[in-house]
Amino acid sequence: MGNHHVLNSDGVDISQDDTWLALHTDALPDGIALSHLSLLELLQKQEKLEVVLPLADLLDKEGSLAGGLLQEVRELVSQHASRVGVWITSDSDTGVLLGLPEFLLQQDLIVIHVPVFTDGRGFSYAQTLRQIGYTGEIRIAGKFGRDQIAYLLRAGVDSFVLSEHDMQSISDISQAFNALASSYDGRHAAALPMFSGT
Repeated sequence: MGNHHVLNSDGVDISQDDTWLALHTDALPDGIALSHLSLLELLQKQEKLEVVLPLADLLDKEGSLAGGLLQEVRELVSQHASRVGVWITSDSDTGVLLGLPEFLLQQDLIVIHVPVFTDGRGFSYAQTLRQIGYTGEIRIAGKFGRDQIAYLLRAGVDSFVLSEHDMQSISDISQAFNALASSYDGRHAAALPMFSGT
């Protein structure tokens, strides 16, 4: 894994406190978690860890949770983990999310990986997760722009994985988290319009 940092919704670097580990697969993109481990390493650990699994590897060809051996592996991982999350790529079908609401609502963390800067589906994914009632942490990783952070916050994202390169200009990053603070949409902005006389 490359050098990355996790920032919370206030733009504070929480990397030192982040204990999520990604289960290593051949398809694991850089930045899903700050570190990773193999299934064998997980099963040999005495302590229970926080593990992020690839959602695509848990599904059958129809996009439903796979049964059989894959279900047994998923249950085994759950027994050896203190908390479990999943990661998905924003180029997946949104219909898959809508078909798995009960499973997704049970996850402690959902990481949305954006493989291409021009892919705006990460916004839709976050919003869809909130609409189906997901209250856990939504984290975004991959190729998203700093100018998109404020909008991603509005869509329901809680934390952001940024590369060392993106962290070089920390003042720009902190500004990105406050870019829409004065706008008003009735959700996260101030309760009154910007030019209210009261």
